[in-house]
Amino acid sequence: MSDRLPVFPLSTVLFPGLVLPLHIFEERYRALVRELAARPAEPPSEFGVVTLRHGSEVAPEPGDGPAPASAPVGAADLFEVGCTAELRHVTELPDGRFDIMTVGRRRFRILDVAQGEEPYLTARVEWLPDDQLPDATAELLKPRVLTAFQHYLELLRPNAEILDQVPDDATVLSHLVAATAQLTLEERHLLLAAPDTTTRLRAELRLLNREAGLLARVRAVPVPLSDLARPASPN
Repeated sequence: MSDRLPVFPLSTVLFPGLVLPLHIFEERYRALVRELAARPAEPPSEFGVVTLRHGSEVAPEPGDGPAPASAPVGAADLFEVGCTAELRHVTELPDGRFDIMTVGRRRFRILDVAQGEEPYLTARVEWLPDDQLPDATAELLKPRVLTAFQHYLELLRPNAEILDQVPDDATVLSHLVAATAQLTLEERHLLLAAPDTTTRLRAELRLLNREAGLLARVRAVPVPLSDLARPASPN
């Protein structure tokens, strides 16, 4: 079964349960927020967050200069798996812009993208099944991933506050690790698209060990970390 969903292409990957604040200044997405905010409280209003493979689909803010000419965004410009953003809070600013707070809700796969009568993109999507209750393998992987995650964060940001907020649930942990670790967009997308928690945790254990090894080697070199750090994905 497929549904039509408004989509917002961004240079980030949203995961279920994770918070995503957005500043909405472009008129077509203001129209989307107005439409969503006017809907009844139930069912929850949501739109799809899909990740751009390259570039930016959003025009510059007013005052930043003219937008460069570009072709319309199509399915080939987007990663195929996205996550809906549930609209939780909307603040309209005096100039008509919006600050919104959203939370990742459910995953989907894009079947096709269309620019119809609406000013914003829509996509026909199929819903991906929710992660089932973590199996025994996921529960065995959970403490290993948690230990690797804590070690990675201590190398990256000693005394990081997130260490006090690590969830006990294996699926929630897998989403938090995927969203927090400094990974490429491609790696994050693969984690979002993983068929289950066990697969995601296995991949994260490998990625965390890789990243921790890189950080440990960088810290052993007597030059500023900022001179050696790998560019982070723009989020």
